[in-house]
Amino acid sequence: MLDQSLLAAVAAVAREGSFERAARVLNVTPSAVSQRVRLLEERIGAALIVRGQPCKTTEIGARLCRHAELVSALEAELRRELPALPQEPADALHASLRIAVNADSLGTWFVEAMADFGREDATLLSLTLDDEDHTAQWLRRGHVLAAVTSLRAPVQGCRSRRLGALRYVATASPAFVRRWFAEGVTAAALSRAPSLVFDRYDRLQNIWVRRHLRREVHLPAHRLPSTRAFLDAALAGVGWGMNPWALARPHLHSGALVELIPGTPLDVPLQWQVTRLQVPVLERLTRSVARAAAAALEP
Repeated sequence: MLDQSLLAAVAAVAREGSFERAARVLNVTPSAVSQRVRLLEERIGAALIVRGQPCKTTEIGARLCRHAELVSALEAELRRELPALPQEPADALHASLRIAVNADSLGTWFVEAMADFGREDATLLSLTLDDEDHTAQWLRRGHVLAAVTSLRAPVQGCRSRRLGALRYVATASPAFVRRWFAEGVTAAALSRAPSLVFDRYDRLQNIWVRRHLRREVHLPAHRLPSTRAFLDAALAGVGWGMNPWALARPHLHSGALVELIPGTPLDVPLQWQVTRLQVPVLERLTRSVARAAAAALEP
């Protein structure tokens, strides 16, 4: 049986990123947190925390944190069902679940899923942002309990549920289009016009170009790792990019943005993958995610 106080110390360091912040959350000294982490590492026989700024978990440490989250969630569920049990003190740690989600989902519909979930559950959510093609890796490594991902095949130990498709449109400001695409959206024009990408994994612009021009084009690109900044950059004429339809729609209607090629959206199917373990709080979260996705995504 693993000592829950030792597990809580490792989980707090992983969540807060430092021994000092973990100590404040746990209401103990940094030395006590360090001792608990070291003691669990000795018992497990492996390093659990990579010390640094910020501190991070090893693969084994991540799996133990995942276990600690599940235990905490199950205990909270038991208190929910059996109110006669002694309740936790007011300063006790809340149950928390780590979820991986892509930035555009967070910027368009996932917050509504969180709000829906929060209306019936006090469990906290800790979100990890990554590209939808890579969020499943967080599940495989045991860092999270659920993920919004483009991967259809279930990760080992997980259930997969289709959510719908996040629709994107290739957009730019009218002035940008006049400057760079006066002769049309051609391969030559695209090879000169600045595009926008979220990060090095973002291939949406390349996929859209290949679909409509039937060829690969090298796209010069600004990197903007923010959904809001991505849209703002398109509005300001910095570059062209694939913006979520839900965010671009009012600006397309007002004329502040235009489609590079009208009527050529790109739909990215999304899945919800969650551990197969029967944990009621995860079932409630899954229902909230499904409701929000059904209201916001393309069927």
